[in-house]
This record gives sequence, structure tokens and C-alpha cells, in this order.
Amino acid sequence: MEPLREPSDALAPEAHILVVEDDGEMRVLIAKFLRQNGFRVTGVRDGREMWETLTNATVDLVLLDVMLPGTSGLDLCRALRARSGVPIIMVTARGEETDRVVGLELGADDYIPKPFGRAELLARIRALLRRSRGAGGEPVAGARGDHLVFGGWTLDARRRELTSPDGVSTDLSGGEYELLLAFCEHSQRVLSRDQLLDLARNRVVSHGTERAVDVMVSRLRRKLEPTDDSPSIIKTVRGAGYMLVPQVRRLA
Repeated sequence: MEPLREPSDALAPEAHILVVEDDGEMRVLIAKFLRQNGFRVTGVRDGREMWETLTNATVDLVLLDVMLPGTSGLDLCRALRARSGVPIIMVTARGEETDRVVGLELGADDYIPKPFGRAELLARIRALLRRSRGAGGEPVAGARGDHLVFGGWTLDARRRELTSPDGVSTDLSGGEYELLLAFCEHSQRVLSRDQLLDLARNRVVSHGTERAVDVMVSRLRRKLEPTDDSPSIIKTVRGAGYMLVPQVRRLA
């Protein structure tokens, strides 16, 4: 298994929260709320998707449900803590004190019982992100790699700047940036239109539709593949979605 990417500056804008929750409705509601409060969010259903995200993207905090299909949240917490210092908040059923105690013993930093209020969830996340900084104000695990390099292109995730292989800055709209960042953090993986809408924070359009994703991908292609002989960057996978073809490297 590839090494996990370490968490970033806890107080940096758009800290990336990974929500591991098998209840689709709950996952969408949590993600929407956190995005409205300035976070970047990836929602996944189980341990397999959790590991895939952690391998390909920088995550600042994991919100991990105890009750998951397959590998339980407690087992995932143990395995994750053995490999990474990323902050973990366990989500437990109300009254399940045993789960909370075991979760903390396995390395979770905090827990929140269901059902929980939005204000409490936000406060706990912000408090844990602050605590995850070292005494000198520096991130415990070091700086994140903010430059994503693929096919000669460079995306500066902190400045939201895209630079072409010949060093020319390329303008991106907010939706184009979010879509490209989603591709970069899941490179060489086929993403459905629904997944892209979710990963791009639904900023593709105000009312996300599959057609809107097609239009936005087309706009990105015109920038990333400006001529007929340009290398293929975004591939259409018929009946499945789209895939960023090049491998992505993350630089400091």
C-alpha cells in the first residue's frame, strides 16, 4: 500500500475533511454543511474508499463512523493511527460508551455521538484542527504539498493557479478549479458524473446535472489540450465517466 499523505496546516483555508459514512443521505448532509463553512470535503462509504482517498489526496481530518460495512470504523481507526497522525473524530451511536472508550484507546482524538447538532460538529472539528498544531504553531506532521504536477502541467492548490508546460498561467473559473482538483486527487481512476459533482463541491453549476459536468470537462479539455496533437489529459470512458490520464505528483 502506498504511503499516506500527511495533514496540512490545521488553520489553512479550505482544510480537507474526509467523511467516512455509509449512510448516503447523512454523508451528503454532513458534506454540504461543512462546505458551507469553508471546508473542502470528500465523502466515502467504506474503508476501501477511505484508503484510496488517503493515498491520493492530502487530508487534514477524518470524520469516521464506527458502524461501517466490511471493516468497522474501530478497526480502520487502529490501522490509520498506526500509519498516520491525521486527526480522527469517531462518530458513535448515542449511549455506546464502549465504542467511544475503545475508539479513544485505539488512537481517535475525539468522538461525537449520534444524533449530533451542526454547531457541535463544527466546534469539535475546528477545535481538533487547532489542537493538531504543535506548540510552536507549526503543523505536527509538516507542510502539505500544494503543487500538483501532471502531464507537464502544475496546479497550485493554495493559490488556485494552473501553469502550462511552457510556464504560461492559465485562468480557471471556480468550478473548473474544483473539477480539476477532483481529477488530480483521484488521478488514473474513472469518476462518474455523480462522483465529479460531489467531489467538485457541486460548484460545476448551481444545480448540478450530468450535462453540466460534460460541459465543464469540455471547457477544461480546451485549456489542457489546446491543439489536436496535445497529449490526452482527460479521457472519456464510455458509459462510466471520465479519467485524468497522467499520474499526479505532489510537490511542496
